[in-house]
Order: sequence, then C-alpha cells, then structure tokens
Amino acid sequence: GILPREDRDASEIVRAVMEREGVKLLCCGKDLKLAKDPNGVRLQVESHGKGYDVLVDQLLVAVGRAPNVEGLGLETVGIKFDKKGVKVNDRLQTANPRIYACGDICSPYQFTHAADLMARIVIQNALFKGRAKASSLIIPWATYTSPEIAHVGLYEKEAKEKGIEVDTFTQELSKVDRAILDGETEGFVRVHVRKGTDEILGATVVATHAGELI
Repeated sequence: GILPREDRDASEIVRAVMEREGVKLLCCGKDLKLAKDPNGVRLQVESHGKGYDVLVDQLLVAVGRAPNVEGLGLETVGIKFDKKGVKVNDRLQTANPRIYACGDICSPYQFTHAADLMARIVIQNALFKGRAKASSLIIPWATYTSPEIAHVGLYEKEAKEKGIEVDTFTQELSKVDRAILDGETEGFVRVHVRKGTDEILGATVVATHAGELI
C-alpha cells in the first residue's frame, strides 16, 4: 500500500481519496521495464500478480538520498558508520567521544525541525558539558497529502513492541460539527494513552489541516 510507516487506517483513507480522484496505484511493483515511445514512456510492471502495459506522458522517479560518509576519513578517528549514516548514542556522541553528529546523517527523523533540535543538543553537550538526550525530543511531523496525515509519538504497533499497554481513542471527523460545516469530514483523530492513565504516548491526525491540528 501507500505510506507504509503510518497508521494503516490513516494510509487507507489517503489511498481511497487518491483513487477516487483518478490516481491509479500499482503498488508492490515487480519486473519493472521502461522504454521510450514516440508518444511518451512505455511502462511495463507486475502489480499484485497482474501485468500492466501503460503509456505515460512523464516519468517521475524518487530515488531518495544517501549519507555522505565516504572519503572523510571517519574510520581513522574511530567513528562508526554504515550505509545509513553515522552511529551516535543518545547524547549524539559518535564512537569517538570528542566528536558529535546531528541531523539527517544520524537521525531516523529526516526533518529540518529535527535537525535544528538535535543541533541544540550537540551544542549543550559538546560545549557546555550538558547531559541532554535525543530520546527526550517529542517530534511531530506531517505528510502533505490530501487529506494530510500528521503524527507524534508512538504508533500502537510500536507501543506493543515495547511491551507498553495502551488505550486508544478515535474521534471520526464525520461526527465533528465543525468538520461537517466545513465539508471536510474525511479523517479522524486517534490518541494512544498508557493503559489506565491519561498519559498521551502518541497521536495520529488525518484531516485537511492535520499539520496544524497536531
């Protein structure tokens, strides 16, 4: 499906809206072949056991990014790294305690605001003998689909993996007066709390303005 890291109910709403608006999704593609055609680009692919031969006007390829760790001599100063980036501890120290790292090179959250907050932790710890920890950061994010998906904290699956029992509360927007008046009833707000308490562990919002609501 789409947005595999997000709450599955949230991803499903976005997928349904995209298909309703005319987007054709060929997920889990295998044996992809591309060829030039006088009228565009010919795309052949297998999706969920069915073969497709499609002529398209334009091709957009999202290849992602790779960390720039080669040729820096990191191994000569004892810094551990792999193809995903530099290894750091919770205080953002590398394996060489005199060297710190922050931002996309070492963070699972590749967002500008996350890099900013991590840089502040590095300054505290490297220059002022601080004990700030990256794990203490509460980092929200939004995916600007239509409707948007926004999230903060743990997903229910992550809580279970950590052995944390949760109570989950979901409010469908179709039952919210303001959403009904605005004609924006597609979506929900879902909050996970530690079982038997009011301590919020995570939340997901699917809505037209989820980025603001989170």
